[in-house]
Amino acid sequence: MAKSSTVRASVPDTVWLARGRYVGPGADEVVRRRLREQKSNQVIQDHLELDATGDGADRRVFEARWQVLDAVTVRARLTVDAVDGSDDEYTWSLVAEAEQPWDLHMPSPATMFWPEDTDVPWDHDVVPGPRFRDINPLPAEDKALRRLLTTAARHTWSIHVVVHEAMTTDERGHRPLARLLPPSLRHRVVEHRAAPDQYQIVNWALYDLGVRVPRGGAVVLPGTPPRPGYEDDDFTVRSVFLDGSRPSELIDKVTRFAALPRPLLADASAAVSELREQWHLMTVEEELAHARALVATYAEALDAMTKSRDLYREAAELAHEALAAVQDAPGGVPAVGRPRRPEGSPFRGLTKTFERLRDTAASLRLPGAASEAPGTPPADTDAPAGDPAAEVPAPRT
Repeated sequence: MAKSSTVRASVPDTVWLARGRYVGPGADEVVRRRLREQKSNQVIQDHLELDATGDGADRRVFEARWQVLDAVTVRARLTVDAVDGSDDEYTWSLVAEAEQPWDLHMPSPATMFWPEDTDVPWDHDVVPGPRFRDINPLPAEDKALRRLLTTAARHTWSIHVVVHEAMTTDERGHRPLARLLPPSLRHRVVEHRAAPDQYQIVNWALYDLGVRVPRGGAVVLPGTPPRPGYEDDDFTVRSVFLDGSRPSELIDKVTRFAALPRPLLADASAAVSELREQWHLMTVEEELAHARALVATYAEALDAMTKSRDLYREAAELAHEALAAVQDAPGGVPAVGRPRRPEGSPFRGLTKTFERLRDTAASLRLPGAASEAPGTPPADTDAPAGDPAAEVPAPRT
């Protein structure tokens, strides 16, 4: 498949990201009930719903905090937006960050905000149709199938897996892959199923993505842009037995794919920044640390302003001295000495200019310059210069 040479930032290894759709009314109330339930059961430590007035009337923002592995704190932020023109469809994005690199065996952040009941329709991918926790048969119509796979690979945060059924499966083969995945992957993976007679058309649809699904096998789609380290053979499974047994090889491929560096696209970067920079649900200790950090920041800013003020004052004084020297040039020598220039001052160039002006003015006042002017009588002669009487010698007696 084609390789991208563009270097992109990666999602931090402490961050968990997911995005989807809620199809039904009252998404915000479903989240509120779930958060109250989780706090009552002491699954989460606390939660908060933010005032979304500034973000528009159709947006709700929820925060929650909990601990995993006994002492690792997780902070998460769920944003729910109503789809324009619809009263019963919402898009949501969920970002969580732990105090250490994310472990896929930690609880899924999605279950902190959304109920695990499969009857609640919150687990749809942003691409219309597929769900996270279910099997998603590919459309029978060729163009719709190609459009779905292309859109799914390029416009979602999810991991998409295409499984081809070598033969029509029974009830045992209709068990979703999600239930066998690590907890933190169950709400990030979309499983597509191709019927036996769709083998040719599904590979035609995957051609633009640079991958193929083997007959009776599976492939993990690379995403757009492809994740660094993705190679076709590494994430292709030659045979998947849909007989109710655990597809260990496929689960291993999906898990390894999830561990690859994930390109941090613009919308994901904005979501991570909002979590880190606009976090409100703080403990008393966190609020105290935040206040101390603000005090330190303000102190640094005040110190910088004070130094800047002193430099401006020094430059102004030098400017006044230079200007006074120029203005007093026809008169006596001004009683000012050469000012000391501070090393590294940002006004050094300005100071040099003013000094040159002052030196020029001082040169106009050099000794003897005024007395050599033509037509000026010497100050210590007894008679004016050019008087004939001064040139005639006195008569002898």
